[in-house]
Amino acid sequence: MKPVRSIFRKVKYAAFLSTLMLGSSTAAFAQKNVTKSNDSNTPLHLIQPDYPVPYGVVKAEDVSKVLSRIHTYLNGVTPTEFVNVKTGEVVSDLSKIDENTALKKGDFRLVSYEWGVTYGAMLQASKATGDPKFKEYTEKRLKFIADAIPYFKKTTEEHADWGTKGPLKGLLTPHALDDCGAMCAAMIKASREGSKNNYRPLIDSHIDYILHKEFRLKDGTLARNRPQKNTLWLDDLFMGIPALAQMGKLTGDTKYYDEAVKQVLQFSARMFNKEKGVYMHGWVEGMSEHPQFHWARANGWGILTKVELLDVLPENHPGRPKILALLKAHAKGLASYQSGSGFWHQLLDKNDSYLETSATAIYAYCFAKAINKGWLDPLAYGPAALLAWNAVSTKVNDEGQVEGTCVGTGMGFDPAFYYHRPISPFAAHGYGPVILAGSEIINLLKNSQFEINDSSVQLKKQ
Repeated sequence: MKPVRSIFRKVKYAAFLSTLMLGSSTAAFAQKNVTKSNDSNTPLHLIQPDYPVPYGVVKAEDVSKVLSRIHTYLNGVTPTEFVNVKTGEVVSDLSKIDENTALKKGDFRLVSYEWGVTYGAMLQASKATGDPKFKEYTEKRLKFIADAIPYFKKTTEEHADWGTKGPLKGLLTPHALDDCGAMCAAMIKASREGSKNNYRPLIDSHIDYILHKEFRLKDGTLARNRPQKNTLWLDDLFMGIPALAQMGKLTGDTKYYDEAVKQVLQFSARMFNKEKGVYMHGWVEGMSEHPQFHWARANGWGILTKVELLDVLPENHPGRPKILALLKAHAKGLASYQSGSGFWHQLLDKNDSYLETSATAIYAYCFAKAINKGWLDPLAYGPAALLAWNAVSTKVNDEGQVEGTCVGTGMGFDPAFYYHRPISPFAAHGYGPVILAGSEIINLLKNSQFEINDSSVQLKKQ
């Protein structure tokens, strides 16, 4: 019996720890300013609540300050230089690159999909704030990449033994949507913003990869063969579709819009939970049952894709009403899971999973953008967007780093995998979304007026 009692004690102790952790989490957001006044001598409804994050109407100038702090940090930790990794010397003459040439190390990689998001976000920040420094950040780094590409392409062709291992290999020879989709979308946006840099060879190469080389299911849905054969990743909506949508806008060719709409609808038919109003993270063709883990950031990529698509999709496109309906259904589902602190949880429908920054920022952006475009009701979603921004702003530290972001995440089919993913200020996924969110919140404040109405944030009465 002794082993049984021992196991029983361990189970009880684990349950105790779980209860303790949940209690601590709950206590962190519990109301603390309990008043001793009574209803006959004090208007109790006017007592200031003990909000865990700032509550109230956001000021555009405060948002701009947060964005500038992020810019200052990123501008200093993402150098535009190549170095020889053996000698440490700067390689300024690109005709002399060799197998030891690499990007100078900073805090983040200049050619990742996360940085594709950041480049596009910086362009939006310049338009929202009127400050050219954000656009200059993107222009400088995309020009640096575009100028280097011909040299690395040449060495790839001449030195097959080491050329494909270079620092720009993902852009030159993509092997996954992560390698090129977001970067391609950023380059098209920069081109549409008037950039004089020649991104077109890379753009054409990346679009060709998305359309013709990425693995697909039999019906043409973009897929991967990891972690299981014939797997759909919700993330891949964003990794491929915005680039196609931007290409449609750049060229005017409707085939890109058609493919983008088709992908969103086919993903959604398999992965969108209509009852909950959110997506599962992964779908595997060979499964008889499909475990549903509603990972927050993947849902962020999902709603961001629909916003990016609708932003350029022609009003008369036959697929537009379906995409708009999906956006509204997804926004409604997401809004129902926003926590009282303004954040969303790592697993949306699991309140004991941690509060996560990057997803919250994406939702803040998408809600605000959809309101500004007339797709969502500002009365219903405006306060949620402002609350989300207030929450996110508390995660930008004095140095300009974004805290509380889940690191890169594969796919799992058990809850522990998602619950215990680390967070880090060096998780690149947080920066583009926070810049996007701040930029669009500024636009929201320009377009709509909010007020404190009976103690709560609401759209100002007209």
